[in-house]
Amino acid sequence: MSSTQGYPAGESPRAFAQRVGLEFGDWGLLTRALTHRSFINEHPGVEDNERLEFLGDAVLDFVVGAWLYNQYPEMAEGELTRMRSALVRTEQLAGFARQIGLGDALRLGRGEAESGGRERSTLLCAAFEALIGALYLDGGLPAVTRFITPLLAEAAPQIYQNGDLQDPKSRLQELTQAHGQGAPVYRTVAAFGPDHDKTFEVVVLVDGEVVGRGQGHSKQAAAKQAAREALRQISFD
Repeated sequence: MSSTQGYPAGESPRAFAQRVGLEFGDWGLLTRALTHRSFINEHPGVEDNERLEFLGDAVLDFVVGAWLYNQYPEMAEGELTRMRSALVRTEQLAGFARQIGLGDALRLGRGEAESGGRERSTLLCAAFEALIGALYLDGGLPAVTRFITPLLAEAAPQIYQNGDLQDPKSRLQELTQAHGQGAPVYRTVAAFGPDHDKTFEVVVLVDGEVVGRGQGHSKQAAAKQAAREALRQISFD
């Protein structure tokens, strides 16, 4: 959710924790988790959330893997790996962040806030990982598991039912090769917006024909979107 959905931008760490239902013994950890490096530029001496992001990334891999192992006892190792990858990828973690209105509690520099940083997927993903890192340091794996389980329980069945377990670029390449077509070729055809918030447009071609088009704040994200569109458009019958 965003501030347009009822969460005031600039929400305090304690207000955020109360709304989401989090308990912290060390409130400084939560404050640090919510502090983007752009805030440090305007407030020297404060620590940003990048080290917590590093820790949270590792903790998420373990906790999500353990949850999947217990939740899907019949699922093979390869599918478990794909499910975990789908649940911890940037877009999904940013989605979790939006669900809890994390963007509105972030401490951002003025320029970052004014340029839409509270809604930027890469920033939200990093902040969510930092929040996980802070939870782990404050309450250990039990605190992380209590927090993340409801989010996983809602997202995992949707991912499984939609067949969204594999990177779309890998899936597209497998299908084109299986049907005797050339390997997909990705081309960046446009880039627009300011340097700190560029949007790229990428097309994917199969046998020289444009079969998908995507946009994103990185070339990789735009290419994945183009591959998703191609998977919807191409008939492999």
